[in-house]
Amino acid sequence: MKLIQGFGLALLVGWGALTGAVAQPAKLGAGTYFLAPKGGDRMVPAAQFRTDALLKTAAQSAQWYSSVLYSATPEALFVQPLTVKTTAGGLELALPSKEVVPTERRDTEIRYPHRDPLIISPTAFEPGQPKLAKASDWAVDISMARGADQMLVTVAHGSPYAYVQLSRGDVRLRLPAAAERIEFAADARLLALRVKGKSYALFGPTGVRWEQASSSEWIGRLPEGKGYVSAAALPDEKAETLALFARHAYAFIQDTRVDWRFDAPASQVETTFKATTRVMEGADNGPLLGLYPHQWFNNASVESKLGAGFDTVRGKIRLLAASQFKTTATYSGFVPFWPGVTDPARKAELSELTKTDQRNARRMMLEEGKGPYWQGKGLQRILKLMDVVEQQGDLEGRDRLLTLVKGRTEQWLAGEGSTYFHLDKGQGTLASYPEEFFTVEQLNDHHFTYGYWIRAAADIALRDPAWAAKDKWGGMVDLLIADIATAKRGAADFPFLRNFDPYEGHSWASGIGMGAMGNNQESSSEAVNAWAGLVLWGEINGNRELRDLGLYLYTTEIEAINHYWFDIYGKVFAPEYKNVEVSQVFGGMYAHNTWWIDDPRQIKGINILPITTVSTYLGRDPQFVKRSVDSLKPEIEIFKARGKSVNPPDIWQDIFAQYLGLADPALGLAQWNRWGSFELGDTRSHALHWLQSLKEMGTPDFTVTADTTLYAVFKRSDGGKTYLAYNAGKAPISVKFSDGKTLSVAAGALARM
Repeated sequence: MKLIQGFGLALLVGWGALTGAVAQPAKLGAGTYFLAPKGGDRMVPAAQFRTDALLKTAAQSAQWYSSVLYSATPEALFVQPLTVKTTAGGLELALPSKEVVPTERRDTEIRYPHRDPLIISPTAFEPGQPKLAKASDWAVDISMARGADQMLVTVAHGSPYAYVQLSRGDVRLRLPAAAERIEFAADARLLALRVKGKSYALFGPTGVRWEQASSSEWIGRLPEGKGYVSAAALPDEKAETLALFARHAYAFIQDTRVDWRFDAPASQVETTFKATTRVMEGADNGPLLGLYPHQWFNNASVESKLGAGFDTVRGKIRLLAASQFKTTATYSGFVPFWPGVTDPARKAELSELTKTDQRNARRMMLEEGKGPYWQGKGLQRILKLMDVVEQQGDLEGRDRLLTLVKGRTEQWLAGEGSTYFHLDKGQGTLASYPEEFFTVEQLNDHHFTYGYWIRAAADIALRDPAWAAKDKWGGMVDLLIADIATAKRGAADFPFLRNFDPYEGHSWASGIGMGAMGNNQESSSEAVNAWAGLVLWGEINGNRELRDLGLYLYTTEIEAINHYWFDIYGKVFAPEYKNVEVSQVFGGMYAHNTWWIDDPRQIKGINILPITTVSTYLGRDPQFVKRSVDSLKPEIEIFKARGKSVNPPDIWQDIFAQYLGLADPALGLAQWNRWGSFELGDTRSHALHWLQSLKEMGTPDFTVTADTTLYAVFKRSDGGKTYLAYNAGKAPISVKFSDGKTLSVAAGALARM
């Protein structure tokens, strides 16, 4: 489902190389991976634009800065609120502003492009090839060394500063147009300028002399041994703002770190963000951090401390004078499956559907595409059918489906034939074949693809724990997890949280990060599916560290989705944006489109699927759900008026019925067409079971939490509640809900109250 997510591939050194190496197998439990691709299969790209120290670590793909690693001429980086670009001429730095772009879809895209930059460069030497020199959790160092000369640039998410260090000589500042100097007599180290409606400031060391070479060029004469400046965009030109920026300009960010903790009794994920700085001169006033909406909204711990802010593509980034801060997000729970439905009329209909779906299960497991994305999606599809069959009491049917899925999964994990996994130890990544959607060529979508496999493995392990043992198939599943979510920093085998951006709070899909508008992510819901798989796998195997990592990723991604994809709090979308939700989030843009088609149904549905019991988070705002579904009709009318059509015309109708069911189960059931189309990650049986379950249990209740990992609460129309809890352990547990209810749950069982 993902088409090409990169541009400028001709610039990607090593791209397209084919391997002649022998595909040596390596055993891992009952599974096998390969140390080189088979036959003529493609190798992963080389992340060669890194310093020698960084080349000893796994390649930091799928990040906001990954363009630097893979391209000789890196794209602009959307640092927020700044954009920067490393070029042969030096460091380009800009404060982007909003552009409203009408589309052929008769809606708008909102863009904040890298435009009209300041260019900072040394006077004594020409900058060299940009290379990644350091990557901490939300900051990077980029080396632009040439021989013995060094130009080192440091930028960090949220920071209004770019820090530049030069090995020798003075610093040159070139402007996109003639500029006016903003007077600030209190500090001779500061050069503040107004250019093309934007305000910037450069802060040099004590003794710096700012000389104007022309209307659009300045030279900073740096004292011997003090080759540094910090450059900042300003939110305004007030004297107090300039004083604030001068106070923090000399605390150069050296390291950034995100730590998380799951508070099980409170069902909350606490995240701590900490920046370490090096004081270049003067007092240690610490850094000036910029918080995104998902970090400052409803965060009482920082609200009174926030200062001025910047309007950005992510909404308002607000400044905090501190070296660290915390956020707290509620984990609202999910269970691996829901119990059987009890309505006699629906039970009979469901029985008919499950018999038909079971007969077609082998075909439906691989209905489109033979690569790892479609196969993983097919495995999860049949396992969600298996949930229904099992909970409706057909244990023989469950066992047949489980055997079917195990066989296909084991075939892949054993590396038989053309379906296999290749571990590239040089780049630190796991590739999968046959390739789909540039998962090898551009390292795209690893979390989407492997998320399906991890979730499928967890569902198998729920029924057969021995299958998940490391000396069986668990080792291969752990390898898939490590590729997308290693918590260790600076390792050689896999990078820290490959796809996840800890500061932006969501994942990125493009592996090599190419594109004028930065990295991107489309299917936020498939990212959530992956993190739910980590939670389940960790819980099943008693791996608390992995479970807590999954809970952090799952909960944080949902918070970001509610802001940057759905804007349910009204803090992000521009007034000119016409759609209810965003389907594609880029570093510098958001849009209502897909990579493969501009059909409104698929545009909307890509951030809903796959529908599983994990999808309850989509019902956080029932009115938003209804507005989103209601917007389909006018969008489809525009689509048709443009002379466009899609086959089938009701594509994914089951997805939208289930989505609507989160707000109004009866309406969702009425909208669902048993004989209509169905999304290829779903079945008719699962759709009916899901909708009927909501009708019987109620809609998700986010006001009640529990002191266990796998739980869910629903509120019925009569005001009563339904409580679910699953126990993946080997001993009974007693679950306490925050409203005082308790529920006893046997080992390996789902309980309902």
